[in-house]
Amino acid sequence: MNKTELLLQRLDEIGQSLKDSKEALALLALGSCGTERERLDQYSDLDFFVIVKDGYKQTYIQDLTWLSKLEPIAFHYQNTVDGHKVLFEDDVFCEFAVFEAHELVNIPFAESKIIWKEVGFDETICQPQRLPSKENRDREWLLGEISCNLYLGLGRYQRGEKLAAYDLIQNRSVKLWTELISLETTSKSNFIDVFNTNRRFEEGYPKEAKQLPYFLQGYERISESAQALLEYLVNTILLTHL
Repeated sequence: MNKTELLLQRLDEIGQSLKDSKEALALLALGSCGTERERLDQYSDLDFFVIVKDGYKQTYIQDLTWLSKLEPIAFHYQNTVDGHKVLFEDDVFCEFAVFEAHELVNIPFAESKIIWKEVGFDETICQPQRLPSKENRDREWLLGEISCNLYLGLGRYQRGEKLAAYDLIQNRSVKLWTELISLETTSKSNFIDVFNTNRRFEEGYPKEAKQLPYFLQGYERISESAQALLEYLVNTILLTHL
């Protein structure tokens, strides 16, 4: 059995385990194990929501027997108030959240695939009602924020705060740059991650992605990275809009 087959088998096993537990209502698969199966590969993980009856949410969060009965768990920790990240001993990695049905309306998530549902469960509530807010991040805001990050980052670099400078210039500014590119350029990828513009960036924007080695030159070339990003913004973004 290859890795993708194992992932899908484990997903089905989780659905059966939830069914047997009697207090679950549905299992929703997200991302590559959900509606985007075309991109499922050996490096994928299982991302899913468990919908449970009212009053049972904490039971499924605190007691992971419904997972460990399938395969021993090598590592896990509760990464949010709603769920865990779990690594099984056979190298299947999962990230999941547990919700009661009434909570879904307030949870931002992408389209999902129902793997299992209890008879009579209203699957219409599994349609996303909220998407992540763009927080009015228009072109002007993104350019302003990147410019300020570069300015502040270089100041901290001169002060000797290299780690803080690295974060502002090569982490935050480049992340905002990917948002700017996604705002102004049509992606070539069939799978857009509305939660994270870094995901599949190289596939969606191959021309722009060639700039990344210049923007991300590492801890010892912080100022050079800032200069490369600033020159790109001036020559490619600002001048082309004059």
